[in-house]
Amino acid sequence: MKRSLAAVAAITLTSFSFVPASRAADSRYFEMRTYYAAPGKLDDLNARFRNHTMKLFEKHGIENIGYWVPLDNTNNTLIYILAYPSKEARDASWKAFGADPDWKQVVKESEANGRLVSKVDSVFMNATDFSPVAKPLADGEHTYELRTYTTVEGRLPNLLKRFRDHTVKLFEKHGMINFGYWVPTAKPNTLIYILAHKSREAAKNSFDAFRSDPAWDKARKASEEEAGGSLTVTNGVKSEFIKPTDYSPSK
Repeated sequence: MKRSLAAVAAITLTSFSFVPASRAADSRYFEMRTYYAAPGKLDDLNARFRNHTMKLFEKHGIENIGYWVPLDNTNNTLIYILAYPSKEARDASWKAFGADPDWKQVVKESEANGRLVSKVDSVFMNATDFSPVAKPLADGEHTYELRTYTTVEGRLPNLLKRFRDHTVKLFEKHGMINFGYWVPTAKPNTLIYILAHKSREAAKNSFDAFRSDPAWDKARKASEEEAGGSLTVTNGVKSEFIKPTDYSPSK
């Protein structure tokens, strides 16, 4: 029996799974952790990650995405991003990691002369629907830029729309690599993202070209007109240049 074109189309459409545009391509659960090393202990902290912690993370199902230190590291910090299949998997992995006898021995030996970390900040995040799948960059050395946008109440959707429809493509046009875009679970008015550049000077040149691009000016004005004003609060854009550690999967 011959089927009508409409019937064939219906069968075809129901034979495939389509991912809605609003669903993130990267469905993992992310955590960005910032460690403030005790005075004089940053090298020891890096050694512990290099020689022990990363392997133990992997042992317990924790994915190492990247490890960085600020170029101007005035606060003696280490920043890194981990990924998990889900929040439940994260909690189970950290419970197993904390109870691991090997980890307890590492802590005991590495902190024989005092604690290595004085403070830890942790931010849980979900990828935006326009974020590339965050994965280590291994094609040469990069200078990374960690950028945080705090939006006016209720205007995060406007900001995400502008990035989705315009900004991400314009960044690529001007030589920037989109590494990952996330929204913190506890800060729904915030966008966190990381760009990769060839160097700090290249970043400046790229942003100068981006900001003078008529397409960007048009997109910015249209988005602010639609929202009724600026999308971010005063001083709501923060930028920090960071470089990979020698043991970071992302170079």
